[in-house]
Parts: sequence; C-alpha cells; structure tokens
Amino acid sequence: MEKVLIIVGDASETVDTLYPYYRLQEAGFEPVVAGPQKKRYQMVLHEVKPGWSITKEWEGYTIEADIAFRDIEPEHYLGIFFSGGRAPEYIRYDPDLVRITRHFFEKNKPIASVCHGVEIPAYAGCVKGRRMATVPKCRFDLEVCGGVFVDAPCVVDGNLVSGRTFHDHGHYFGAWIKLLLDARKVVGQHTMSGYETREASVGL
Repeated sequence: MEKVLIIVGDASETVDTLYPYYRLQEAGFEPVVAGPQKKRYQMVLHEVKPGWSITKEWEGYTIEADIAFRDIEPEHYLGIFFSGGRAPEYIRYDPDLVRITRHFFEKNKPIASVCHGVEIPAYAGCVKGRRMATVPKCRFDLEVCGGVFVDAPCVVDGNLVSGRTFHDHGHYFGAWIKLLLDARKVVGQHTMSGYETREASVGL
C-alpha cells in the first residue's frame, strides 16, 4: 500500500486534515501524518464566525503524528498533502519540511494543498509560475513568492492540485486522488518491470 504524507502541526484545521486522511484510506492508500515532532497535535475549527470579519479558532479533535519531519525519507512516499489552519504559519520554517516539500515538486509527484497550506511550498520556493487556489488572505504569500492566485474551488496545475478552504474538498480532492491512482500505476509498472528483469537475470 503506497504511503502518502499529510503535513500537520498544532492548530491544523480539523476538516482540512481528517477529510483527506479518510479519503486516502478509502482509495487504498496509507495516510502518514507528519509533524515537527512525533506526538499528538491539537487541531482547530478554523472559520469566520457569524458577525465577524476575521477567522476565529475553536478547539477541534487531536491527531497523532506517525513521524517527525526529520525522520522522513520522501522517496518512500507517493504524494503529499498540505493541510490548512494556522499550523503552516510556523511549521513552514522547519528545514526538514522544506527539504521534503522540494522533493515532491522536483520529482513531479502528486501534491495537494488547501487554505493556509500554500504557505509551506511558498516558503520553500516551489510556487513560482504555479497556479494555485488558496484562501484569499493567503493570496499575498503565494504571489510574493511568484505564484498565480486563482479564486476557484479546484485548480490543477500539472502535479499540483489545490482548493481554497475545506468548503472546496468535494471539488478538488477527487482530482488529486486521480493523480495518486495514476502515479500508483506507474510505480506498479516499474516494480513489475524490475521483477521481470530479475527473473531474466537468474534464468527463471
């Protein structure tokens, strides 16, 4: 079962995180939750409260990180998902997360981002010339780093799929799952090809 990273920290958005976690399982992938440390993180409900003009946070569920950023060997993972909420504002400075992020862009692997998640690839220098959706308040983060803001529920730019907020999950997430399924087929073909080569080499 191919592994897919979900990037979190304290104050990751609850729906942004749990929706992809269970959708990946449903599609036959193994979601691997990754954070600055291997520990339990407090997620939040990140929404504009009625009557407010700015985002408010309520405590949501917690989630256990399976692995710390420093221990990740990105070549062992098929794809990566950048969850939203407040967490990206501080975890983006983690040098190991920057290393991991650049790997997925450089290797053209399936990448998905929602809401504030864009702040991570933006800081890592990976969004120049890339079209992405994000929450409007993060438009500056994207554009100042050379990206192109698109106000749409689903934006697909090659291997990169993005949505604005958790309200867009039903629009963009299926497109990312399709990329992962296509990537899995490619991995399977390479594995079978390698197996056939080994068979030939030992005269089976």
